[in-house]
Amino acid sequence: MSTATLPPITPLTKKDFQTDQEVRWCPGCGDYAILSAVQSVFPELGIKRENFVVVSGIGCSSRFPYYMNTFGFHTIHGRAPAVATGIKAIRPDLEVWVATGDGDALSIGGNHTIHMLRRNVGLKVLLFNNRIYGLTKGQYSPTSEFNKKTKSSPFGSLDRPFNPISLAIGAEATFVARSVDVFQQHLKETLKHAAAHKGSAFVEILQNCNIFNDGAWFNLTERDARSEHIMQLEHDKPLVFGKNRDKGIRRKADGDIEVVQLGNGITESDLVVHDAHHPRPSYAFLLSHMEHRPGFPTPIGVLRAWDDHPRYEDVMNQQIKDVIAKRGPGDLAKLLRAGDTWEVK
Repeated sequence: MSTATLPPITPLTKKDFQTDQEVRWCPGCGDYAILSAVQSVFPELGIKRENFVVVSGIGCSSRFPYYMNTFGFHTIHGRAPAVATGIKAIRPDLEVWVATGDGDALSIGGNHTIHMLRRNVGLKVLLFNNRIYGLTKGQYSPTSEFNKKTKSSPFGSLDRPFNPISLAIGAEATFVARSVDVFQQHLKETLKHAAAHKGSAFVEILQNCNIFNDGAWFNLTERDARSEHIMQLEHDKPLVFGKNRDKGIRRKADGDIEVVQLGNGITESDLVVHDAHHPRPSYAFLLSHMEHRPGFPTPIGVLRAWDDHPRYEDVMNQQIKDVIAKRGPGDLAKLLRAGDTWEVK
């Protein structure tokens, strides 16, 4: 008896995830770098192309589904997490990614974002943070700096800005990370870490809008500033930064942290060792506030990755199975006619 030989599976490439649509972002926009990174990473995940879904809301970032050769939904302002949750709940086998911006996800979509994170829905959320409303031509956003002068705040914004990382950790997201549009290798590695996480994965991507907020992150991305103002987090490695890797973060007696200069008796063994898998979010939350303190660096990489928590879609579908096993599949017609009903003549 002969057995048929299946043809070998052709590996996917970046080109397989590119569409024939003209990419309509402003020349020089950071969105191009993010799109390139995602299209490069997807083929490496070992997932069939037809099992990917990209969901977006409204904003420049939300054109993402048009440029990804996958299934996708371009939804409405702020509602991408809600629509993506519905997809993942009914089809937990699909790989669902959300592309959103600082305005889309943290203003009108703020509630959807935090509730999706607290439920631990198995979505991968890419939040493009350029500190401005780009699509609507330069109004201040929830992440714009205090006293930011824009078209909607000509005398300076009075709002205290959101820290997206702190917000996600405060919602007890089980995976929280940060990268930068122009740090391509780091961004790709961060996306791979997010893809490997089972529950909600929240990735803030610091991104430039060269038309309405050029230089939004210049103090971090400018070549000479990177090593002094950026601290790259690595699990189980000491928190070290600086051009000569001669600065670090040490825990104080009162539980707070401080920046120390290595040398004169201070070594890497005195520093905090990064624990991305800490079960409580308090440590990651402490890291997320470093950048707001004088002399402290901005952390990038995975701040938190804790997989010991059930996914919302798994719990929901198990509950449905348990109820059906106990009470039967149900009768929709009977349900509609149950309880208080009225016959209108």
